[in-house]
Amino acid sequence: MFDSTTYPTIGRVGLLANTRRNSGVFLTEVGALLVARFGASVGTVTTKASFVLPVSDATLERLRDECDVVITGIGDCGSSSASAIADGMLLAQVGVPAVVVCSSAFTASADAMAALRGEPGYRYLTIQHPVATLSRAQLRARAAAALPEIVELLRTSPALAATAC
Repeated sequence: MFDSTTYPTIGRVGLLANTRRNSGVFLTEVGALLVARFGASVGTVTTKASFVLPVSDATLERLRDECDVVITGIGDCGSSSASAIADGMLLAQVGVPAVVVCSSAFTASADAMAALRGEPGYRYLTIQHPVATLSRAQLRARAAAALPEIVELLRTSPALAATAC
């Protein structure tokens, strides 16, 4: 386990699922870990209408107004990976630090979207593929394994530095 005392206060966490199977479950597990280990609170929990569409303006505004950080994903196919990256970039544009979660099989799609949107090298979290077929216990273990990198991505986010959360 890593030392959580060296990390900033995370505050209100938003969870933006994308309708891919187990996306909401994985994000819920991440949220629970952020609460337990960092004293965060889970604020807005929402699911996009479709994994291929960008986050709606209304949802983007709600997340901006109600959350200090957002965890979004899971990019578990080509389209959902590209869309999750776009969502993370949209959140950053409105000043909300976001961690985008994609599975390892679809990093090419995620990287292509980042480059297309003008940010080659955009940092996101890659977790082992597959996600859709995992049990709740497996998702919990995967969330726990991913937590240090999630927190590090938040800690080093330019949007987080700008808001000093």
